[in-house]
Amino acid sequence: MKDTLFILMQHILPQHLISRFVGRIAECTNPWVKNTFIKWFAKRYNINMSEALVEDPTAYTNFNTFFTRELKPGIRPIDAADDAIVSPADGAVSQLGDIEHGRIFQAKGRGYGLATLLGGDQKLADQFINGSFATIYLSPKDYHRVHMPFTGTLRETIYVPGDLYSVNQTTAANVDQLFARNERLVAIFDTERGPMAMVLVGAMIVAGIETVWSGHEAPRIKAPVRTAFQAEPQEPITLQKGEEMGRFKLGSTVVLLFGEDAVNWQDHLQADSPLRLGERIATSTAAAENSNDDSAAA
Repeated sequence: MKDTLFILMQHILPQHLISRFVGRIAECTNPWVKNTFIKWFAKRYNINMSEALVEDPTAYTNFNTFFTRELKPGIRPIDAADDAIVSPADGAVSQLGDIEHGRIFQAKGRGYGLATLLGGDQKLADQFINGSFATIYLSPKDYHRVHMPFTGTLRETIYVPGDLYSVNQTTAANVDQLFARNERLVAIFDTERGPMAMVLVGAMIVAGIETVWSGHEAPRIKAPVRTAFQAEPQEPITLQKGEEMGRFKLGSTVVLLFGEDAVNWQDHLQADSPLRLGERIATSTAAAENSNDDSAAA
């Protein structure tokens, strides 16, 4: 009954209006407002401030700078092995596995289309057909900067407008095509192992998505916005494994996509497995390397 009511409220609430209102509070610099909000949040979610570069929660300019706080150097070691694909964030596995028949598994009895997730671009989706996916959920207590799972050069981004349902186990199990209907930013990278997509999914009360190359994303329009990043005279944007690529102002989900035979997920990972930024979540395959070498030779 509780879950049913929660889902019903998701459908009837003015999602974008609520998110904009919370976003204004999160940007407020009034000491009483921002400190009250930050202290309540830190206590409510048991935030480990000993890991933060700035440990005093009241020292942050506003709630958003607290929420996207920087960690102390070296506190999240990055697996440096050449074949290691690493977790892009602190969080937990929502689902991971193979992309089958152009669809991605969401929860028991539910899935969504790969092309729909990528903004309706079937040609782009074809690059990930029969590939692999991982959906990683960032809870409120987690570190909310997103880092590169593997070194890559940014090819393009697609901002896809949409709904702002909350993202958690309850909505994943009860809202059809959750990750393919919420507002999201699709970032496509070219890597030594082929194409890699990082999809940053917005959610209820998420005050914004930022990237290191463009700052605040998600313009308030109703049509997808596509931006190419490899046309001259623009310098290529190459980010190394473990380097920050973006952040959530209030939390959500990252969906990773790789092409066919590109990676093998770690055997121990399954739904609800906890993750730490920088730990190995997959191993790139020899097949992917050989395929890439053949393409280069051609």
